[in-house]
Amino acid sequence: MPKSQVRKKKVYTPPSDIRPTSTAASRKPSPIWLPITAVTLIVVGIGWLVVYYLSETQYPVASWHYWNLAVGFGAMVASLILLSRWR
Repeated sequence: MPKSQVRKKKVYTPPSDIRPTSTAASRKPSPIWLPITAVTLIVVGIGWLVVYYLSETQYPVASWHYWNLAVGFGAMVASLILLSRWR
């Protein structure tokens, strides 16, 4: 059986002067309010949209018309932004 060849190139090691200063292990965990607030915003956003559609645009605020959709989806987008910062 033929013998395998030896690797001639050295293994790459990144230069030490451009390594990131903060590592994932040194970051602090997220505060407890962050996931609670994010889940609350998701539930409120979905609830807002469900109430808006089931009431045939009379509730939550009839004078806002289609801006009720922006409020519902805005709450859900805000929760996604919060969840992207969760560690």
